[in-house]
Amino acid sequence: MRARWNHNIHYHHVLLDAMPSSCERALDVGCGEGVFARRLRRSVPHVTAIDVDPDSIALARAHEPPGDIEYVVGDFLAYPFAPGSFDFVACIAALHHMDARAALRRMAEVLRPGGVVAVVGLARSSYPRDAPRELAAAVATRAHKLTRHYWESPARAIWPPEHSYREIRALAERTLPGTRFRRHLLWRYSIVWTKPAA
Repeated sequence: MRARWNHNIHYHHVLLDAMPSSCERALDVGCGEGVFARRLRRSVPHVTAIDVDPDSIALARAHEPPGDIEYVVGDFLAYPFAPGSFDFVACIAALHHMDARAALRRMAEVLRPGGVVAVVGLARSSYPRDAPRELAAAVATRAHKLTRHYWESPARAIWPPEHSYREIRALAERTLPGTRFRRHLLWRYSIVWTKPAA
């Protein structure tokens, strides 16, 4: 059977490439049913994954041996993770479900010095400027769906996102100075930020 594919899974490699080589503790924010958390667990000894939706966490736990990944039902912005708890904080398609500025600040807070925040997110296109990109993304998506097993996540969707690509880039650069922002073809962007060591 072909591996599952969707626009978020397509960009898992962006996050994995950003992960520190010596990562011991990772956090998946807005983990859904745990697809990326399970991918992280292949190379990270301790993975914590948090989502506000108990049904998604129940699905995630059904995939795992007890205790293999620490799944938490809760609001990331309010959950009492200690400052500096993680080497790597990842977030896929969940930032637009939260107050983006507050979420990025919280990610930075729970990250140890030298650790990395990596986000793959959704933003709003602007017309007519983005029309050529939209057409290219639609064609690429069609090609992927013809050759891969498309999987629709059961997680709740929020559309449209509050911020445009320009707005989320500006917000990220103000909130996490030194952020590397990239816009990707398949309706996604990425944010990668390394917390200063001092």
